[in-house]
Amino acid sequence: MELSKKLIEQIQLVAENYPNRRSAIMPALYLAQNRYDCLHGEVLKGIANVLEIPEIWVFELATFYTMYNTEPMGKYHIQLCTNIPCQLRKADILKRFLEDRLHIKTGETTLDGKFTLSTVECIGSCDKAPALMINQDYHEHLDENRVGEILDQLNE
Repeated sequence: MELSKKLIEQIQLVAENYPNRRSAIMPALYLAQNRYDCLHGEVLKGIANVLEIPEIWVFELATFYTMYNTEPMGKYHIQLCTNIPCQLRKADILKRFLEDRLHIKTGETTLDGKFTLSTVECIGSCDKAPALMINQDYHEHLDENRVGEILDQLNE
């Protein structure tokens, strides 16, 4: 699979804003994910080719950061923080609640493709724990009732 001509142009344009091609990997990954939803191996190789850098540099960043999806995700990607502040405020209870409510385990997607549940090390909301992200939206100071309300809104 080759990257679309438009995406190649966007990546090249973004790369011009950086002192070297390696510095453009993260914005290139962001652009590609917006275009293809999932950053599978061929997309990552394509980015490396456009930026004229070793493939491993692109693969390292795409697999290290949780904001990049190398596997298909549901329409709503729920990322529950499991760092210490969230754990101290019962993120483990929210995890069980989400798994029971969605009938999936962490790392799975619902049968209808609507929800994917992931746990992440930190989403930077320690002062508002427990917290989770759904796609790009933060939800903080959570309990089971509030998470249930959020899921109900997404199911409308």
